[in-house]
Amino acid sequence: MNFLKIAVLFIGISTFAQGKVGVIDIDYILANMPEMTNAQEQLSTYGAQLDSDLNKKIDEYKTLADAYQAGEAEFTIAQKKDKKTDLINLENDIQKFQQNGKALMEIKQQEVLQPLYKKIGDALEKVAKAQAYTQVVQTNADIVYLDPNYDLTDSIIKEMGITIKPVEEEK
Repeated sequence: MNFLKIAVLFIGISTFAQGKVGVIDIDYILANMPEMTNAQEQLSTYGAQLDSDLNKKIDEYKTLADAYQAGEAEFTIAQKKDKKTDLINLENDIQKFQQNGKALMEIKQQEVLQPLYKKIGDALEKVAKAQAYTQVVQTNADIVYLDPNYDLTDSIIKEMGITIKPVEEEK
């Protein structure tokens, strides 16, 4: 049994050693895609619509609360109970809307960015095959050193036809 474990370990090591591993900075590519401007506008518009809908609900709540306070002295017990129930229901609706707003924005972001990720993925596949990479990982904060020869980001940007504007230094 030990022999089998050692054999599997050596096969895994030799397979990994024969592979060529590259890295990619997807966030950098996304930030430089011309389509990202349109995606950000769509997300801003959607976020503004959600904010507008929330503000309408809050205004409706304020109007109901003000009406309740203004007429509370003249309401019957049944009317008070009904109006309080309406206020509580609207308050709960506002809280649910706020909670769901974040999830709705994440869904919209995935929907808008999915075609961009697909475009990056297609270019990545072409570059990885052309340069004989067997594995490609995304860069993250855990990488402390990276040999620039294994960074495929610029190759993918070039494959996609994206022009990177030089960064101007502040004087």
